[in-house]
Amino acid sequence: MTRQLVLELGHRPASGREDFLVGPSNEAAVALIDAWPDWPDNIVALSGPSGSGKTHLAEVWRMASSATSLSPDGLPDADIPALVAQRAIILEDLVTLSPEGERALFHLINLARAEGAFLLITSAEPLARLPLKLPDLVSRLKAVPQAALGAPDDALLTGILVKLFADRQLRVPPAVVTYLASRIERSVAAARLIVAEIDRASLSGKRPVTVPLAAEILARQGEMDI
Repeated sequence: MTRQLVLELGHRPASGREDFLVGPSNEAAVALIDAWPDWPDNIVALSGPSGSGKTHLAEVWRMASSATSLSPDGLPDADIPALVAQRAIILEDLVTLSPEGERALFHLINLARAEGAFLLITSAEPLARLPLKLPDLVSRLKAVPQAALGAPDDALLTGILVKLFADRQLRVPPAVVTYLASRIERSVAAARLIVAEIDRASLSGKRPVTVPLAAEILARQGEMDI
């Protein structure tokens, strides 16, 4: 019988059958989302690199709050009063904005605060580092409470891999998980990609999931030199 890894990681329910695993790199962000509607401000932000889980947490909050999602590109033409009337808004992947977009975001923040609507902003960088030019907007964003998500640590990345394999009903030796966790990029996206590729290779070749198979897939992806 294949020995299974047992990990002491927290989790929070997410959409569908997924679990969001909690570790030191994301626990502050999870706590912020879970605290809604008792946020420290009605406008908050999540920041972190691609694959850190901020989009997943934003989706968790969207389902809880029935929030309306908005992209930065949509700000200049957005009906700000109508958005605020929805009571909950997600502005995803804020990077930079046109002058019209900056003015629209400034209006959105002010109106949301005045009306008591909730706004969640996600970005790869902390809001204070974004290359925005409107001084009043920069000042407003610096005051927004934020939680950062970092790259998963060893325990969290291992837990993510175990969960992704389990989601596909794949029983894998602990050695495979340990091997992958020490070699792939530290992100949920990278873990999801390698597990999917290993699953496909195992099914198509009718091969068990082993360290040699994992090494073959990693080499194919160019993730390591062997």
